[in-house]
Amino acid sequence: MTGGPVLFGVRHLSPAAAFQLRQALDAAAPALVLVEGPSDLNDQMKWLCHPETRFPAAILAYTQTPPVRTILYPFAVYSPEIQAILWAHEHGVECRFMDLPSGVFLALEANEPVSDAPEQEEQTERTESVYHRLETLTGEEHDTFWERNFEQLEEQYQTSANTFGRMLRESSLDDTRHTAETLVREAYMKRVIIQAVESGIPAEKIFCVCGAFHVAGLEENQPMTDEEEKALPRTDSTATLMPYSYYRLSSRSGYGAGNKAPAYFELLWKAMHGEGLQETPYLYLTRLAAAHRKAGNLVSSAEVIEAVRLADTLAALRGSRYPTLSDLRDASVTTMGHGNFSELALAAADTEIGKKIGFLPEGVSRTSVQEDFYRQLKELRLEKYRTAELQELNLDLREKLNVKSEQAALADLRRSFFLHRLRVLGIHFAAPLPSRQENANWGEYWELRWTPEAEIEVVESSLLGDTIEGAAAYALKERAENSATIAQAAAIFEDAFLCGMPAAAVHALTMLQGLSVDAAALTDVTETAWRLSFVIRYGDLRRFDTEPVIPLLKQLYLRACLTLEDSCVCDAKAAPDIARSMERLNALQLAHDFLEEERLLALLHTISDRDDLNPNCSGFALAILLERGTVGEELLAREVARRLSPGVPADLGAGWFEGLAAKNRRALIVRLSLWRRLDDYLKELDDMDFRRALVFLRRAFADFSPGEKNDVAENLGEIWGCSQAQAAELLMEETTANEQEVLSGLSDFDFDDI
Repeated sequence: MTGGPVLFGVRHLSPAAAFQLRQALDAAAPALVLVEGPSDLNDQMKWLCHPETRFPAAILAYTQTPPVRTILYPFAVYSPEIQAILWAHEHGVECRFMDLPSGVFLALEANEPVSDAPEQEEQTERTESVYHRLETLTGEEHDTFWERNFEQLEEQYQTSANTFGRMLRESSLDDTRHTAETLVREAYMKRVIIQAVESGIPAEKIFCVCGAFHVAGLEENQPMTDEEEKALPRTDSTATLMPYSYYRLSSRSGYGAGNKAPAYFELLWKAMHGEGLQETPYLYLTRLAAAHRKAGNLVSSAEVIEAVRLADTLAALRGSRYPTLSDLRDASVTTMGHGNFSELALAAADTEIGKKIGFLPEGVSRTSVQEDFYRQLKELRLEKYRTAELQELNLDLREKLNVKSEQAALADLRRSFFLHRLRVLGIHFAAPLPSRQENANWGEYWELRWTPEAEIEVVESSLLGDTIEGAAAYALKERAENSATIAQAAAIFEDAFLCGMPAAAVHALTMLQGLSVDAAALTDVTETAWRLSFVIRYGDLRRFDTEPVIPLLKQLYLRACLTLEDSCVCDAKAAPDIARSMERLNALQLAHDFLEEERLLALLHTISDRDDLNPNCSGFALAILLERGTVGEELLAREVARRLSPGVPADLGAGWFEGLAAKNRRALIVRLSLWRRLDDYLKELDDMDFRRALVFLRRAFADFSPGEKNDVAENLGEIWGCSQAQAAELLMEETTANEQEVLSGLSDFDFDDI
């Protein structure tokens, strides 16, 4: 190939490379531009050149069968590859990708051997050792070294970048597999170049844009033969174009993958098209000052001027023509941050990384699930939440009676269905927040933030269905069929309910009914019953028929009642779970009048009376009865006297009080006689038993609010004849390490032998 082709080595996402590349293209006037990238993705170029496309954007290729594997090619406006594609489009010159097809990349990825962690760490160390050595020699991180020595080149950029790539290649210590993959890629790219020449295009009229690392390989190595090309592994793949974000580019920092400050590098790109790089300090520092002021901080014009002067001085001392980002940051920290980067951290993130997210025009090649996703975003008026900034969305699920159409009346409910379907699919666009209303069930609260990862997750969902609803239905069906416990099936049923998908809910309920025939732990039964209760209570709000759910809830409630008493024969470690189940049963009965109240109350009385059960459970049962008003003063006094009497071990007496104090604390605090009885009981214990009892009591008081602790201290102060402050000092202390050790020893205490 005498006289050509032109091999222009670049650093991916380099503004100087993109700027110098366009000048080199003008000078070369090629007939064909070849760009490093999967050769089967040429159809995406027309969308990259679309006038409505806004960068950053990325080409995503993914496998058509699970497990989904993906490869991503992100571009910013200052990417050399993008500028080469745009130049070719503007000048009517043919442009193609020349690297291995995406299906080959994905197949190679699937064939990578699984290594243990130490080998992976060693591999990474070998790959990055060149950069580490370079940073050691220069005293600067690689991004700063590149900016100071290459971004500021105004002449001989191509020669310098190609030479650097050759030296980098000679110094590289990549492992055998990665070296082999590099050689295969270069052989394929050279094959594409040879085929272009054989098609009649003069070699000197071919312009190749590739990573500087590959230039030497394209110059020296042999092209891939037909037999070698046929032997390449392949897998079926599909590609789509997706919006990308500067935040994601910054998190993929490193040579060939991204840069740590994409918004800053775009600023360099703009400076190159304006007054030149001498304009950079003014652009950066004024934007930084504006962002700092926006955050509510004071920045004077004098501080900005001093920062510009200091940055120029630092650049001169460090041997560069213009200040780099490192120089600008040091100068701004000194003048505007008063020596502390923490003062400028938010403004620096906004100025250096930015919040920009790309945009693609309608009609861009997408999967059907992507199309459905964006259609619903627009229809549900959620497009404004597709930003890198975290935003809250408050929904009112009640029907709005002051609007004309049913669609508008149920707008928030439809938004809720959509967001829950995304959650079920594992699309991390929206996350639910806890309810903010104790007595209202109509409010739903979400946090929304868009990331490129969410777009990838939308694409991956296309393997499950053609729409968001269809994919969510398949995901729920698959989970239901793989559920092994009633608690798992109940969680799926609740998800289907929240997604507004009755058919999926019926299927999950069928699976749940089948699993409910088998024996299950009390905690699983009460958890399942609680989920079913949630559906029944809020069914009308979500337009869901709850009649088929009621018989199953009755059945589970009865089973829980029948097993609760025996479950209270447990150790201290299991007691909190049993108490939670007891509280769930109590809440279920209060929420639904069709559940037998007499059966539960009789059961709680039995548990509170028995001495051979876990005392914590017995105390908690009495606390529920006290809260429900079914225990009189006489019965409470008798139980207190019996449980806190001389001779009762500290583990039992204090453990019982811990259960009693777990709820309805106000009713206990106002009963001074209870605290007198507790005080008398503690006085009668020997030193060892007192220490053990104290650990239980400290734990019992740990969840008391400060106000409740003060009220208890007031009671004890009256009993002890001391001030409230002195009594409160003991209650407010945290459990010590020695006390925690005593507690851990009590966790294995078996109450079966009581």
